[in-house]
Amino acid sequence: MEIVLFLFIAPVLAAVIQPAIRTIRSRSIAAVGSAIVISGGVIALFFLDIKESPAFFTAHSNAVNMAVLAGEILLSVYVVITGLKHKRYLAVLLMLAQIAIILGLELFYGDRLSAAHNLFLDRFSIIMAFIIGIIGSLIMVYACGYMKDFHTQHPEVRDRSSFFFIVCYLFLASMFVLVFANNLVWLHFCWELTTLASFLLIGYADTDEAVNNAFTALTMNLLGGLAFAGGIAYLCVAHGIVELDRLLAMNKYSVVLPVVLLSLAGITKSAQLPFSGWLLGAMVAPTPSSALLHSSTMVKAGVYLLLRLSPLLAHTLTGSMVTLVGGASFLVASLIAVSQRNAKWVLAYSTVANLGLIVACAGIGSAGTLWAGIFLILFHAVAKSLLFQSVGTVEHRLHSRDIEDMDNLINRMPRVTAMMVVGISGMFLAPFGMLISKWAALKAFIDIDSMLGLVLIVLLSYGSAATLFFWTKWMGKIISMKNKKIESGNMDAAVSRQELSSESIHAVLTVVLCLAFPLISQLLVEPYVSRISGIDYGIARGNYVIMGIMVSMLIALPVIIIRLQRHAQFVMSDGYTSGHTVSSDRHYIGSLGIDRKISMKNIYMKEYFGEKKIFAAGTAAGILFIIAMVAGALI
Repeated sequence: MEIVLFLFIAPVLAAVIQPAIRTIRSRSIAAVGSAIVISGGVIALFFLDIKESPAFFTAHSNAVNMAVLAGEILLSVYVVITGLKHKRYLAVLLMLAQIAIILGLELFYGDRLSAAHNLFLDRFSIIMAFIIGIIGSLIMVYACGYMKDFHTQHPEVRDRSSFFFIVCYLFLASMFVLVFANNLVWLHFCWELTTLASFLLIGYADTDEAVNNAFTALTMNLLGGLAFAGGIAYLCVAHGIVELDRLLAMNKYSVVLPVVLLSLAGITKSAQLPFSGWLLGAMVAPTPSSALLHSSTMVKAGVYLLLRLSPLLAHTLTGSMVTLVGGASFLVASLIAVSQRNAKWVLAYSTVANLGLIVACAGIGSAGTLWAGIFLILFHAVAKSLLFQSVGTVEHRLHSRDIEDMDNLINRMPRVTAMMVVGISGMFLAPFGMLISKWAALKAFIDIDSMLGLVLIVLLSYGSAATLFFWTKWMGKIISMKNKKIESGNMDAAVSRQELSSESIHAVLTVVLCLAFPLISQLLVEPYVSRISGIDYGIARGNYVIMGIMVSMLIALPVIIIRLQRHAQFVMSDGYTSGHTVSSDRHYIGSLGIDRKISMKNIYMKEYFGEKKIFAAGTAAGILFIIAMVAGALI
């Protein structure tokens, strides 16, 4: 109980001291100190003796309940005033409807809102705490160097760095409570705090684009928050409960409507079709918020809730529709990513895709998909945070997010490029965890032995093929070396120590987590899956041996890349180029006698995979699946 409370208090204190910090050096020292303290608290959780059943904590206090209610009211007042100021009336209406439900429950059913156990701790929440505490606090270290460069290169943007760090640290505190909350009212309040944090950070630059995108994110997430509040109201009025554990213990067919509403909230928060637009618009925010909120942490709240609900989703129409929403999002986002040149947009669509795969796993609700979904959350958070940070660093040096401007990067920024290669490898190469988790998901889909399983196999196969394509061409671009005058590679020297430190630790974590894969599975994931599914679930030990061999072969990857860069010789090849080489500037005579230039540009196939071609169809499919899900619950 003390550690759980400590993990909430530590980031709050880090937020409180921000207004008093005046220099970059002081902010860096505070960020590093906070990272050490918060990470230490998270590590302490691993050494707690957690039994098969979750450890529940009463944490009962009328003062806390009243504080949560007051917080809901203040949040609503802020959103309403801000919405009216910017004439965003839909956001205002959604917020008013939500607070009306909360106040109505407090007024007429206040005696039912008290939970026997407000907080709990189990193995899944420990994994989520690792992501929030360690990855989140490392991103804050990275932000110290990044925000200095950001305001240097964007003098038109008002420097509100203290505000930025306050919001981020309060967000971390909210996420800790969210993953430890057993009281759904508490969980909902923290859920909406993360929505507010996203809104504030997306609009940080205060440009028209930033404000518009911030309100898009706010509106879509408020729709999910309204559904969440409706689910709580139904459970409270119809069943007299507000506890997550009591909900999960009920007969799934008696709580269909609240599960549908909570699932809708999870789908919006995880930016699934038809709500993906808010996450894509969020890329206008400074890179640390993209890494923290929009890839590694906040969007994981949605899939976290869906995986918690997976026992109630298994073998139901609701679960099938949730699965199809996730599967469609995975395929559509993966295909669109192929056509993108903007590095942050590639990462955004990749995030939507991978979250879609986790959502599909949650909808199936089997032991295998639950195991795969948890590992997808863990490995995606680490690798994608690393990639967002690396792209932010590269953007400040190249003044561009265009992947086409990143060729010869291995020579210009060898250290950052090596870490980018680790991050990209972590997303799609064996033996990194994302690929292994996808393999586990595919195996679980095969085991379904139904038409739904066949559809999921097709979606996963084609989506994974697209994933392989866009990651491979990006990796090839950054490690390619042009046959022309070499651009000297001292750009790494201009990168701040905070950025390099965070990225280096992320790269190490990506590899270490692969090495620790069997241990994490045995100590945390398998016991949790076994308890939830009611079967003795475990991975064959022979697979661990294979993974260990493969990891050993890839550990030296960054070292090999840097050594290749140092010893590379740049010569004009006399090899076959479908013609006759005529000059050292990459020209050759083609088969028809035409002088041509060798191009190193990537293939994007916008005519096939452009957003206008695919996104509308995917959105329509997502809407149909959600309508079917809601209609099925009402019927």
